[in-house]
Amino acid sequence: MNEQLNAILVRCHALATKFAQTADQHDRDGTFSHENVQAMHEAGLHKLLVPREFGGMGQTMPAAVQVLRIVAQGDASTALGYAMHLHKTGQLAEQQPWEADKLARLWHDIVETGALINSAESEPDMGSPSRGGLHRTTATRTAGGYLINGHKSWITFAPALGYFLISATFDDNGEPRIGVFAVKGGSEGLTVLDNWGDALSVRASGSCDVTLKNVFVPTHWHVQSRDPLPKTNTPSLPAGWSTLCYAAVYLGVGEAALQSLSAYAKHRIPTALGKPIATLPHIQRAIGQMDVTLRAARTVLNDVANQWDSQPDQRMSMAADIAAAKYLCTNAAITSTDIAMRAAGANGLDRKLPLERLLRDARAGLMHPPQDEPALELMGRAALEITNVKS
Repeated sequence: MNEQLNAILVRCHALATKFAQTADQHDRDGTFSHENVQAMHEAGLHKLLVPREFGGMGQTMPAAVQVLRIVAQGDASTALGYAMHLHKTGQLAEQQPWEADKLARLWHDIVETGALINSAESEPDMGSPSRGGLHRTTATRTAGGYLINGHKSWITFAPALGYFLISATFDDNGEPRIGVFAVKGGSEGLTVLDNWGDALSVRASGSCDVTLKNVFVPTHWHVQSRDPLPKTNTPSLPAGWSTLCYAAVYLGVGEAALQSLSAYAKHRIPTALGKPIATLPHIQRAIGQMDVTLRAARTVLNDVANQWDSQPDQRMSMAADIAAAKYLCTNAAITSTDIAMRAAGANGLDRKLPLERLLRDARAGLMHPPQDEPALELMGRAALEITNVKS
């Protein structure tokens, strides 16, 4: 581990301890944790993956998953918001899909102003954008740029974003295409709807809807274009950045449950027992089962992240490995939070312990792609191909 990363992780542990102190209140109130965003900025984590030549830390995938896992131990909502920023900055730094001057302008704003970014693709009537099709959000050419009109859903960290990477349909010489437009937070006509705080999970993540009414975007912030439907039989790079970042967040939730139950078991001394419940075999078995479940998922996550970083020529063939890491991490979190609740008994239902919140937060991991069924199908096809080769 390099010295810079070691120092970063020390900061993250301190931040996780701090975030844990207010996570319950933000969860109760459904409020966005602006103070956590400020603390992460002060620690410099917004520029973790920005290339060094632009003033960033120049870290890579293994660092990102470690940072997110640790921060999620304190507050899953904050970690999820940073996962969105990190997976986009990591992807942009690695693949450089934008023109060089546009990327340089973004790196400058992230480093100098602390701008956070997240994609805005989903729409209320659209379903998953991964299935292709045209967005109802539109970009219409005007003098010096475009006017954006539409409605976007589930934009995590919306109250804190410096840029919304809005996907919109636009006319390209008579043909409809999908463009990505970097819309500045606070732009006139952009409204963040406060409609997330009563959700089941990650209530403080600000995963709000956003409406856009004649929002002006200058031409230089039209950053990408693509066809409405994916090209058939054209292999594409697996979504390593987003998937592994999500996996790290939910693994951290499971690890928080292990830490919480362990602390509770050491301090809970029933009068009839006269000693901590940590001495009871069934509590030890529960903690052992949680530990081995999380340990296995963590090992796979780190292995896949390291492989992505160190073997770029293998990335095209890593889809099943990436899906396996996400499947294992999210289900490890669900299993561990469930075990913790059972072991804590009725006290686990009380908000004095964070277990009921962690149980709810873990469930959100199932909603991020790839979801369990397609992930298992992908892994199954990969296993069958290996079996066919060997036979």
